[in-house]
Amino acid sequence: MNAPLNPAPALIGSDAEALQVAEALAEVLRAGAAQRDRERLLPHAELERFSRSGLWAISVPRAFGGAGVSSVTLARVIARISQADSSLGQIPQNHFYALEALRINGTAEQQRRLYGEVLQGQRFGNALAELGTRTAHDRATRLLPDGDNYRIDGRKFYATGALYAQRIPTLAVDEQGVGYLAFVPRHAPGLEIIDDWSGFGQRTTGSGSVLLRQVPVAAEDVLPFQSAFERPTTLGPFAQLLHAAIDVGIARAAYEDTLSFVRSSSRPWIDSGVDKASDDPLTLKAVGRLAIQLHAAEALLERAGEILDQAQAAPDAASVAAASIAVAEARAISTEASLNIASKLFELAGSRATLAEHNLDRHWRNARTHTLHDPVRWKYHAVGNYYLNDALPPRRGTL
Repeated sequence: MNAPLNPAPALIGSDAEALQVAEALAEVLRAGAAQRDRERLLPHAELERFSRSGLWAISVPRAFGGAGVSSVTLARVIARISQADSSLGQIPQNHFYALEALRINGTAEQQRRLYGEVLQGQRFGNALAELGTRTAHDRATRLLPDGDNYRIDGRKFYATGALYAQRIPTLAVDEQGVGYLAFVPRHAPGLEIIDDWSGFGQRTTGSGSVLLRQVPVAAEDVLPFQSAFERPTTLGPFAQLLHAAIDVGIARAAYEDTLSFVRSSSRPWIDSGVDKASDDPLTLKAVGRLAIQLHAAEALLERAGEILDQAQAAPDAASVAAASIAVAEARAISTEASLNIASKLFELAGSRATLAEHNLDRHWRNARTHTLHDPVRWKYHAVGNYYLNDALPPRRGTL
């Protein structure tokens, strides 16, 4: 299905307005989230509403007509939308990632033109990851010279957002193996988007395949990518902050559904001498632990956004490392919180959690799927090495 160009999006002018719009929109998007997950109904109409809200343009710098919101605000927005529907929260993640790459490595002319497209309602997807390479960081997709321009040849997977986008930012390597990001138009000849995503969670993100068969791309639509990791930039922690926000949103949704389910249960699951599940001491202890873990995850997400904002304003080896570590801490605890809270919902709700009319198991499925995006175990390693040995973390998209 062709992704339509969103007509006349709103123009959000401030952080406060972005948060207000996200709150109102989340209430609307939440209504059909369980059904969309259960039946894998692709959210084309919901994404159009999301686009019209103006939220997809809030990270466009003020110099180019956008709100230029802080990383703290952007993370709050993504977390709030993810609480309503975590697939809808994840779909724009790579859109914002591409805008950050454009801010860091784009020319003034590229920024003016591509930011302008976003302000007019265009959505950017992604074609970054690949299957079958030796490591997750290797790329086989080629950027081939074609006169003054280029052609791209390769196959991508986990292309979240591509199915719904008007441009597909594509990572390809040149003849010397250097990585570039090409903002490929959706209808470029030789570009095919395949809806073959079959994950048991995050079911409507459309994170399937992109085929590129000698796809032509203008030189003006290509910008350096690898160089963003060869010097201190915030591209890596920025990407990871949004992933942490998605997990925090899932954790909050599971927590709220846990409270609702327990409050509606007339009796506890064991003979504890109380008449209501909400008075059962074991249930109270369990809910208390969930609340503490959720609040810790939300606090570390906020802290990470603040430190990232500082690094974006003055990037150097120390500030970028501090941002990477702060985001890694938030990502680690958001992983634990989303999985633990969603799993405890199963325990407290019992088999009723998986009934079709509740579909509460989607929170665990979504958390389990999304938290596999990159190994959280390496984040603990980087954090420990930083604090114990003063070792700066590697510069990459996973930190």
